[in-house]
Amino acid sequence: MAIQQTADGRWKVDVEPVKGRRFRKTFKTKGEAQRFEATCRAQCIGNSDWSPRPKDRRKLSELVQLWFELHGVSLSDGKRRHAILKETAASMGDPVARSVDGATIAAARARWLASCVAGKTVNNRLGYLKAVYNQLLTLAVIDYDCPFSRLRPIKLQERPLSYLTRPQIQELLAALDARATAPHPAIVARICLATGARWGEAQGLTPDRIQGNSLVFANTKSKRVRSVPVAPELVTLIRAHWKRHGPFSNCIGVFRLVLLTTTIRLPKGQASHVLRHTFASHFIQAGGSIVTLKEILGHASLSMTMRYAHLAKDHLEDAVRLGPLAGFDTFSTPAASENKKAKKKKGLDV
Repeated sequence: MAIQQTADGRWKVDVEPVKGRRFRKTFKTKGEAQRFEATCRAQCIGNSDWSPRPKDRRKLSELVQLWFELHGVSLSDGKRRHAILKETAASMGDPVARSVDGATIAAARARWLASCVAGKTVNNRLGYLKAVYNQLLTLAVIDYDCPFSRLRPIKLQERPLSYLTRPQIQELLAALDARATAPHPAIVARICLATGARWGEAQGLTPDRIQGNSLVFANTKSKRVRSVPVAPELVTLIRAHWKRHGPFSNCIGVFRLVLLTTTIRLPKGQASHVLRHTFASHFIQAGGSIVTLKEILGHASLSMTMRYAHLAKDHLEDAVRLGPLAGFDTFSTPAASENKKAKKKKGLDV
């Protein structure tokens, strides 16, 4: 049935120009009904927006591959993310990407946690998947919303930051200096301790990046160049080292091995990064500005640097000075107060 007159004299249009796209509407005159039918047929033939699209049956792994080809290749850690995403898609059973919903995600997260996957790792996996959907939606590769939009990451217990004391610094540098067959780690470690640089940033230093008494780091995580002043003695030491041993090589492995020979014990995952924490911690404890520290470390936001704020000597001391109990002797019990009065009276009688 295309056009049919109803009992009340009106004209009803019921047309399906293409399978899955049906139009129904009622008009007062037959001419209006005919024009509407012709418009529907013409639009469905000439305008793809009027025609129903086939359902997107691509698997999650296919979306991951598209994300990598269209966007991931431009990221510094794109290959690493790609590998994690492929493994994540496989562990979820590689479902049809469009069918992934909150229940699917929650079930996968529960399985990972039950198999002792760390909470941070779970958050990273789901965060990377969310980025895949959002990026492909931006590029119009998919036409449905990201199913991770309302998903909240697991709230993790914050761990205290580990840093080296001065005796530990001396012990570590002495152990590195004793490794004569591998001279690079000792100098790279000194650069990290003097500037708060990441190991890869210090290891990638080249002669042209020494400008006066400042070291310029260009291969940074934030993609921004930053310059950090250092003692002239360190610059002299670096130049002499390069003249004798050549440019730095990839020596993080040697550093980790030497660290194991010392009495220093660090939380998991904090080998070379403890040098960066050590610089920041000693800087704040010595009275350095948190804003200055942000620029030295190259953090994108001040919130990242605020992790070290509690190490400042005057951190939150206003809680005592300005609190409602300031100036009151409210921490003594009645018995202690009476005892204090008795001792005072006895002293006066004597």
